[in-house]
Amino acid sequence: MDAIVRALADQHDELDGLLLGLHGADWDRPVPDCPGWDVSDVVLHLAQTDELVPASIEHGFAAAAALIGGIPSTADGTVDDLVGLMVAHQRGAPGPAVHTRWRTASAAVRDLLSHSDPKRRLPWVITDLTARTMATTRLSECWIHTCDIAGAVGAQIPATERLWHIARLAWRTIPYAFARAASPPLVGPVAAILTAPDGHRWDFGTDHPATIVTGPALDFCKVAARRLDPARSALTAEGADSSRVLALLRTYG
Repeated sequence: MDAIVRALADQHDELDGLLLGLHGADWDRPVPDCPGWDVSDVVLHLAQTDELVPASIEHGFAAAAALIGGIPSTADGTVDDLVGLMVAHQRGAPGPAVHTRWRTASAAVRDLLSHSDPKRRLPWVITDLTARTMATTRLSECWIHTCDIAGAVGAQIPATERLWHIARLAWRTIPYAFARAASPPLVGPVAAILTAPDGHRWDFGTDHPATIVTGPALDFCKVAARRLDPARSALTAEGADSSRVLALLRTYG
């Protein structure tokens, strides 16, 4: 648990440093990968979702979303629809104030997770997650949106070893991704053989996979984040589910 919380803290530090460099109109820059949102909206979204973690423990996810983002507990729609409503409900604060709110929320979620048993079940959007998985999903979302903001303001974000946690999450949730897409079940296990940012090899999978994905870890994580078209990536898939696995790869619900 210590390793994933440290990675989460490092990712928070990276985003914090990026936000500290923003001035005035930077907060209003549109974020192409989040249609309809500007930089301030993305940071607000991160603050809201970090606040949802402890609030969901106390109230349940639906009630927490209603308390934080003004979303009725009976609201319909996809997860993207709901978070969009939450941002729309609370947008408008100055960028630096949104930054401060996110700092407070991210520190609180790190503190909660650092004191949690890795196997503790925490309520979340669709189902309960273990504390370790929750920490990894928060890392993944923060990394995705750090890259989104960097792209909007013309900054460069280097790939780091933190991607190991995100790649592992994407690999472990492949069966979930197939189920969420109402796709026929996997023919068999999937392995991922990835090249880390430092050139080392990361292996995820069994000794006898039915499908093997190979390529850069960064591309694997970007495809799973829906930030890179698999056809434009350097990833390849071979085996029984090769035609579907990259299309359905994801890190969130």
